This record gives sequence, structure tokens and C-alpha cells, in this order.
Amino acid sequence: MPKDKTYQAKLRYTAMSARKIRPYADLVRGKFADVALEILSCYPSRGARLIEDVIRSAVANAVHLHAVNISDLEVIEIRIDGGPMARRFRPKSRGASSIYLKRSAHITVVVG
Repeated sequence: MPKDKTYQAKLRYTAMSARKIRPYADLVRGKFADVALEILSCYPSRGARLIEDVIRSAVANAVHLHAVNISDLEVIEIRIDGGPMARRFRPKSRGASSIYLKRSAHITVVVG
């Protein structure tokens, strides 16, 4: 495999806030892909499952395109960006309403 090749996978518009996902991204940034998947499998959080799925997808892209070994791949970049926010309304006192935001996130993983 050429050393300058990178492979990426994205999960966009996931229905979870970026703030809840970022701690799990910090755990695996810079680790080898097989180690990262092993680390994430120990956490019961939905955010860990989302990142695990995106890493598996990026690894599958690399294996499909250049038949590389999973232990040779490193998580070069993992980025959790905020996505669009849906505005919802909730009733408040004296007939008023307040807005709350249903947040989403975009997850990008680059392995190489």
C-alpha cells in the first residue's frame, strides 16, 4: 500500500449532538484501527457505536480498494462537526412557548 494513501468514511445528519460524541473521538484519535475498534467496543454509549461503525466503513473502503491489512491502518483524522438543528416548541407558563433544539452531527474518519 502506498504510504500517502488515505481512505475516509462519513456519517452525516446523525440524530445525536456532537458534544456527546466528541469524548469518544478523542479516545481513538491517532490509534491503529484495530486498537480503536477494540477500545470503542468496551463503551456502552451510542456515540461509541456510531464512531465504531464509521471506522469500520473507512477500513472496509481501504480493504476493498487496496487489499490492506487492518492492523496497518491508523486513524489519522476523526472529526465531529455539528449538523443542522431542528427547532421544536414546548409550552411554558402563561401561554408562552419556548424553543428547544434537536441537534445533529456529522462524523468524518480518515484512515491511512
